[in-house]
Amino acid sequence: MSPFPRSTVLGYPRIGPRRELKRALEAYWDGRTSRAELDRAGAEIRERTWRRLAELGLEGLPSNTFSLYDQVLDTAVLLGAVPSRYRDAADPYFAMARGTEGLAPLRMTKWFDTNYHYIVPEIGPETVFKLDPAKPLAEVREARALGFETRPVVVGPVTFLLLGSALERLDEVLGCYEELLAALAAEGVQWVQLDEPALVGDRTPEELAALRSAYDRLGALSARPGLFVASYFGDLGEALPVLAGTPVEAIGVDLVRGGVPVVDLSGKTVVAGVVSGRDVWRTSPERALAALAAVPSGDVVVSTSCSLLHVPYDVSAETALEPALKARLAFAEQKVAEVAALARTGFHGSAPAGPSVALPGPVVPESRSPYAVRAAAQAEHLRLPALPITTIGSFPQTGELRAARAAVTAGTLSQAAYERQVEAEIERVIRVQERLGLDVLVHGEPERNDMVQYFAEHLDGFAVTAAGWVQSYGSRCTRPPILHGDVSRPEPITVRWATHAQSLTDKPVKGMLTGPVTIVAWSFVRDDLPLRDVVFQVADAVRDEVRDLEAAGVSIIQVDEPALRELLPLRRAAQEDYLEWAVAAYRRATSGAGDRTQIHTHLCYSDADQILAAIDGLDADVTTIESARSGARILGAVETFGRGLGPGVYDIHSPRVPGAAEVEELLRRTLAVLPVERVWVNPDCGLKTRTYEQVEASLANVVTATRRLRAELGA
Repeated sequence: MSPFPRSTVLGYPRIGPRRELKRALEAYWDGRTSRAELDRAGAEIRERTWRRLAELGLEGLPSNTFSLYDQVLDTAVLLGAVPSRYRDAADPYFAMARGTEGLAPLRMTKWFDTNYHYIVPEIGPETVFKLDPAKPLAEVREARALGFETRPVVVGPVTFLLLGSALERLDEVLGCYEELLAALAAEGVQWVQLDEPALVGDRTPEELAALRSAYDRLGALSARPGLFVASYFGDLGEALPVLAGTPVEAIGVDLVRGGVPVVDLSGKTVVAGVVSGRDVWRTSPERALAALAAVPSGDVVVSTSCSLLHVPYDVSAETALEPALKARLAFAEQKVAEVAALARTGFHGSAPAGPSVALPGPVVPESRSPYAVRAAAQAEHLRLPALPITTIGSFPQTGELRAARAAVTAGTLSQAAYERQVEAEIERVIRVQERLGLDVLVHGEPERNDMVQYFAEHLDGFAVTAAGWVQSYGSRCTRPPILHGDVSRPEPITVRWATHAQSLTDKPVKGMLTGPVTIVAWSFVRDDLPLRDVVFQVADAVRDEVRDLEAAGVSIIQVDEPALRELLPLRRAAQEDYLEWAVAAYRRATSGAGDRTQIHTHLCYSDADQILAAIDGLDADVTTIESARSGARILGAVETFGRGLGPGVYDIHSPRVPGAAEVEELLRRTLAVLPVERVWVNPDCGLKTRTYEQVEASLANVVTATRRLRAELGA
């Protein structure tokens, strides 16, 4: 095999600089283009990526990091782990990702502690693994035809099986990886990258033994490329000496979120992640060079800490950012240039001393009145029926709304005209909900481009980008704000729209806010303060908004925290401290509300059953939580939940419309574990990504199912 290149990245954004993939996907899904046209759009993005990486001076180019939806789903297809019910679908791949009218999609959750979502592999006793190497081989050939030799990237066998809760199937899966390595070797591939991010979490002795077994076996193959096992998002810990004892030739370590290895790695190539793939700040050359010099190996390669999938493409596209802030930023292109520049520099020096930071003391959560007192006051004030029906917050963002928002930015539509259009859309949303028979309404959030960016645009200390798009899942992209200074709220943000909506109906309308943990989690955050201190600054701004909504007569206020589980540290030793201050921040944000004001929160797509005690500790009066997409697995953990709970009965991330019988069955499962007086009825998440036709049909079925159960229960 050839020597490992001196500079590389673990992955790259794949949506296209102007979200070309998003438009191609949605055109294909809507039937406006063919699969051939979708594939052509993907090929154009890949070609542009390889050419640009080479232009920036990167030596080692990855392939097979592009995906039409998700790299874990791609790996399931590679290994033949396609459940039989999807095989006869018109397009099995997208049926697994999005579902069809008669077929629910696979479960989706967060990729470790990021806001990227992956499709969870479904591996059962009937799963027969069978390799289909078409995609990685095709990309190797595609790049070679353009003049580029590449390193295919595949999710590693241990991580794939841990994600699918099927590590006992390791021997079978390794047979597929052996075939893959042989096929790549026959193609002339010199190196393959096997991603094993699961290794940076706490692993049992049995799992570490499986790791050793896997890479001893793959390393023993006589005809294979060089094996590069990449880890990221933290320290390899006890997995590092295990990997070092196997025949793999290269090991990737995250030196941004993890420490410099202390294990002797002589004889191994260490791919050192010294340029962060998780933030947008320029790399300190002094610190990076010192970390590189400290690696205990004579063969060190410069890389990013993880895939650049998690950052935008190019900061030079941001013409409106304040120049002093822009000078501090590095997006994907700039980070690749940093990697290439560091590789051209000799590694020397010792790590400079960092600034001394006082360790924060323990936090004491702020409290409202006891839940029983609040519940009685709210029942008397709101007078809601049993099994109250609501939605999470957003309604479909129409093309007209997006066009109007763009026209305001371009100066072709006045602010007053835009606001009249928003008011008209709010009235439309209210009337739809009244007609369908919902009990607690929402205003639909037509004034908001994104649940975090909207608040960032109205808070001091944030900047927003024009083209800083990052993939969240499938075709869904967000523009994470940049939190660069102290946070405060100069004036009310949501009161006008909430009070306008309430003036249109006698039913209660929820005020809609994003919680402090989620605002911070879904932003690129300053690195000169402890994260806890930043979150508490945002909590104070949210508390000001809660108080103003209540003073304006809003009786129900939802403060969403879908990122609460997402930020949970991957190592158990750090989790208790995080949950303590995260819960305290939420209670601080909602502490000003009176007893009659009902506080709701919402969580979705993040294995929330793992932190249910912390969710209960938020002390929200009502929690709505994703359940339908994940097969109601949350119900196995909620019997002791002591407040109002709405496990979702409608998966909004699929275009399919759930039938009334399907919704009724999910509600019956909920009522089997919770008393009727604490059960709410709601979708899994907001409705922004769906069409009005899909939403109205689905909510009508939700109402039908709920009314059947109310009649049956005499409620």
